[in-house]
Amino acid sequence: MKNLRRKTLAAASAATLGVGLALSGGLAPAAAAGPDTSYLVLAPQGANTSKAAARVAAAKGTVVASYDQIGVLVVRSTNPDFATQVAGAGVESVASTAGLGTALDEGETVEVSAADVAAATDNPTTEPLYGQQWDMDMIHVPQAHAVNNGSPNVVVGVLDSGISSSHPDLATQIAKDKSTSCIGGVTNTTESAWNPTTSDHGTHVAGTIAAAVNGVGVTGIAPGVKVAAVKVVNDDGFIYPEAAVCGFLWAADHGMQLTNNSYFIDPWELNCRNDARQRPVWQAVQRAIRYSQSKGVLTVASAGNSNYDLAHKITDTASPNNGTPENRENLTNACLDLPAEAPGVVTVSAVGPTGEKSYYSSYGQGVVDVTAPGGDTRYRTQGVRSTTTDAILSTTFNTATRTNGWGYKQGTSMSGPHATGVAALALSAHPGMTPGQLASFLERTSVAQSCPAGVYNPVPLISPTDPDLYDATCSGGARNSFYGAGMVDAYNVVK
Repeated sequence: MKNLRRKTLAAASAATLGVGLALSGGLAPAAAAGPDTSYLVLAPQGANTSKAAARVAAAKGTVVASYDQIGVLVVRSTNPDFATQVAGAGVESVASTAGLGTALDEGETVEVSAADVAAATDNPTTEPLYGQQWDMDMIHVPQAHAVNNGSPNVVVGVLDSGISSSHPDLATQIAKDKSTSCIGGVTNTTESAWNPTTSDHGTHVAGTIAAAVNGVGVTGIAPGVKVAAVKVVNDDGFIYPEAAVCGFLWAADHGMQLTNNSYFIDPWELNCRNDARQRPVWQAVQRAIRYSQSKGVLTVASAGNSNYDLAHKITDTASPNNGTPENRENLTNACLDLPAEAPGVVTVSAVGPTGEKSYYSSYGQGVVDVTAPGGDTRYRTQGVRSTTTDAILSTTFNTATRTNGWGYKQGTSMSGPHATGVAALALSAHPGMTPGQLASFLERTSVAQSCPAGVYNPVPLISPTDPDLYDATCSGGARNSFYGAGMVDAYNVVK
């Protein structure tokens, strides 16, 4: 068994301090204001939020977003006793989300130079950079496109850091009328709000799903479908629970059939239902996902990049990732990776160019549903150095120069959109499937991958002091802990 190892990019985040009232002679001092803090306030399941909203006002809070569909309010307050005072009839639970933003695990982008883009020709009937998209051949995208390359009636919500609306491979692919920012749990549909600001992660994800076949750059798995930018990552690179809840509900209420979620919620990769502080977050996210499922949305999520066996949770010594790590031992299955382990979610592990589990990919029997290309830049050298072209090539946006381009990333953040793109093709070829039917179809059409024998570690030289750092053991048969039901296959879902 392994302790949870986190490898994320973290950005510092500070709460905004509330401004105290100036005192004047003869007046009693005003109550001290605390930090301006966000809260999730949950009404009892099935109840409306009117009583909860009244209690919020009485406790000196302000409702900034009301999600009556699931009985959840997003609230801000400078009252240091807000959580205590809001409790009562009409409020099932409350949790501050301060400190609960998790850093997006986006890794490094290696851009393709302008000269290399200009020199790329490949097959003129496809895309100039297609020859570097080994992942597309692995899941039989060319064969699928000969049958069906996607329907514009299928809209995929990319819950991420925004999508560049000026990118030449994406400008025609974005459903602008269905795009929004959900930062702070509040929607903002202006185009600038849902474009990327400090991260190109969402732009890369969107390209894998639906980059246009237009003689420029790369191809997406389902270039005929549309993607919607649902921005849930703030400028510090954090994903807060209220933004994720907003994103799920926005997708559900705006006609999307799929959402791609290449992130996890909370600074702890494992969100424990039996933890008083984390339980309200778990409840709110679970309600949001259930609601989206009821509206016909299938949620696809990445398994994570910790090489962690999610089916055998033991100890977490490296979380939270935005503060001092705590030593949490004897964890149980009450602790979940959200949204990956929420019921009804399709969870995706990653493989490299050999089709074997990427060294970093988390796994778990009964947790991973399918696998897909996510890249593995270390397998050729057993971990000594990286081979960039073994990562995933897709669309990029340089946030420093504000320019569009193409580049490489790797991670389960990249394998998730491969599965989402294949699911979008499946819906295009077989419209009308419910989320459950689509998830089952995706698994049935996947190609089974066998477990490697013994202890698996393709990168024993990655750490001179710890050659066993990435050891992992696969369990199961045709459906197993590394690959679930198998490799997604674009041709199998459309033929």
